[in-house]
Amino acid sequence: MSARERENDKVAALDMGATDYVTKPFGTQELLARVRSALRRKDAAMNYSLDGLMVDFGRRVVTVDGTEVHLTQNEYRIVELLAKTPGLPYTYDFIMRSVWGDYIPQDNKILRVNMANIRRKIEKNPAEPRYILTDIGVGYRMAAE
Repeated sequence: MSARERENDKVAALDMGATDYVTKPFGTQELLARVRSALRRKDAAMNYSLDGLMVDFGRRVVTVDGTEVHLTQNEYRIVELLAKTPGLPYTYDFIMRSVWGDYIPQDNKILRVNMANIRRKIEKNPAEPRYILTDIGVGYRMAAE
């Protein structure tokens, strides 16, 4: 937001990285609309995409080669968690607590079952996963580009 209204000031701000420019005085409704627009752009920019797999965080949709994949709520939460930070491994414990909350630490069978279901749905060959990788003894990570 700025009190400067000259075109040169606006151009300079946009060239320096601003994504929008609002001059005073401004209407509250216009400002709120601009904020909503910026948030939509942010959500779109934060999608995960790799070799045909696309996770649309804004719409909570996963597609493979353009075809929507039906995931359960917990399956989506696992994919979303991993896809938001590709390449970063998450421990079994962290994933379990993030998705299911409190649980018995030695019992991660439900995670293994969900992961097998996810891989059947998104991987071309679930036995040789391309998207969700296992770090043995650690946990899982989403492949990075």
